[in-house]
Amino acid sequence: MRAAVFPRPQECETVEREVPVPAEHQALVRVHVCGVCGTDAHIYRGEFPARFPVIAGHEFAGVVEKVGTGVSSLRPGDRVAVDPNIHCGSCRPCRRGLTHLCRNLSAIGVTQDGGFATHCVVPARQCHRVPDDMPYEVAAMAEPVACCVHGIDRAGIRSGDVVLLLGAGTIGLVLLQLVRLQGAAVTIVSEPNAGKRDLAERLGATTAVDPVSEDFEQAVKAATGGTRPDVVIECVGSAATAQQAFDLVGEGGRVLLFGVAPEEVQITISPYRVYREEIAITGSFTNPFAQSRALALLASGRLRVNDLISHRLPLADVSRGIELLESGTATKVVIETQERG
Repeated sequence: MRAAVFPRPQECETVEREVPVPAEHQALVRVHVCGVCGTDAHIYRGEFPARFPVIAGHEFAGVVEKVGTGVSSLRPGDRVAVDPNIHCGSCRPCRRGLTHLCRNLSAIGVTQDGGFATHCVVPARQCHRVPDDMPYEVAAMAEPVACCVHGIDRAGIRSGDVVLLLGAGTIGLVLLQLVRLQGAAVTIVSEPNAGKRDLAERLGATTAVDPVSEDFEQAVKAATGGTRPDVVIECVGSAATAQQAFDLVGEGGRVLLFGVAPEEVQITISPYRVYREEIAITGSFTNPFAQSRALALLASGRLRVNDLISHRLPLADVSRGIELLESGTATKVVIETQERG
């Protein structure tokens, strides 16, 4: 098989390897499409705990080629999307139903080889069957969509809410669509990239604001009729936008910190204001029990993810895909792992 391996930080090599053999309770997946995620970029830069050398890539879909002993839920030929997050089932969070907060959490594409390859061995329980008519590039979006579904659950969007989203990358644009499906009355998107602002408006944003060249707070007030948002969702992962989320939310509002900020980042929060205005601040981590819901949304056609894919690259161009993502010129980059015949 061919694979894009990160032997060490800031290096990527396309190599030939033996096709792995699935062990007990495992499945061998012939990968067709794998999305490039911000986490992949952090792994590549050595900014995220991973096992080197590693085949990264955790947003992928393909077809089951073989199954190991003890597997009855899958058979060769099944088309699947893979949930990369593997919990132990034994620690206290797992036994309380908080499997995504597992103390022994491991992940395909992070602590074990992932989807930037023609083949990948995964636990069979991590595979979710997808409809025959669902394109692989859509199925590969199930993992990030599932993370967003969990985020929406955490945000508690209610019909008629005014919602501000900070950032219109892939995650922000998926969250925008989910916010609208929840019944938000007004959706405001803050994004410095003009192309992404245009896409946000095509996907239904009430307004898209450039926070660099516009008077941002005045633009938000204009869009809301002078009120502050009921919900602010931070999708960037920076100190500035996290602070902005707290500063802009209205009375009785909710702040969802979805973007992955560096661990050392801190912001200033007034405990009195949290108390007096009953502001709820919450986080959202991974995709617990949301993969099937994400696939159902994708199958329904109510969530547009094809519009988000800006680049389709071959397996040999994984490092270029990461560069495009980091440059801000790409919305979503997907790697097509199989050679077109």
